[in-house]
Amino acid sequence: MLRGIRLGVNPGFSRKNERSCYFGAVGKGDTTREAILRHAVGLASRVGLSGLSIGRLAQELDLSKSGLFSHFHSKEALQLQVLEYGAARFVENVVRPALEAPRGTPRIQGLFDRWLTWSQSDPLSGGCFFVAMVTDLDGRPGPSRDLLVRLQRSWMDFLADLARSVVREGSFRPDTDPEQFANDMYGVMLAYHHASRLLDDPAAETRARRALAALVDACRTADS
Repeated sequence: MLRGIRLGVNPGFSRKNERSCYFGAVGKGDTTREAILRHAVGLASRVGLSGLSIGRLAQELDLSKSGLFSHFHSKEALQLQVLEYGAARFVENVVRPALEAPRGTPRIQGLFDRWLTWSQSDPLSGGCFFVAMVTDLDGRPGPSRDLLVRLQRSWMDFLADLARSVVREGSFRPDTDPEQFANDMYGVMLAYHHASRLLDDPAAETRARRALAALVDACRTADS
């Protein structure tokens, strides 16, 4: 999901992929395609990728099915491009801005803050796009699931590499397990999504922030 972004580490979402299929020489058709994909990401987060179709998008956007078909050609192609577009937006809105924060634990906090904002940003969506996609596709083999697995694995690798960078800089203990940190940080976000979206818990964000703080504090060196 983050290839081409450098921490001094190896995240996974290529600039080529990030702009494939829907960018390039920007013209009217490209602008229309991006607007369609932006709407489709919000729709898919509510109804699932399996519920996303050219017909439903055409109805919601008041466009002809034939016009939408000329952009995507099939439901499967639409779903794959929606996943790619969602990943590109995640990189631009969450990852790149967070990497401008100072190195060390402030960068972890910045990433988490952006991640929370991403999941809260559109009240008409179903929260974090990728949490919704995991729920929808985990039992549905096929190209969309395969792409989502690759994106999610690269995201977990990115979080682990971020933890490694904090170890190298001396703010985390040398015995910190980066993969466990990535797992636990992602778990905090999953719990937040469940509490805020399903349970409508007003304390969801406060609890998530406390959980992240406890996770970071457990990894800190004595003098950091």
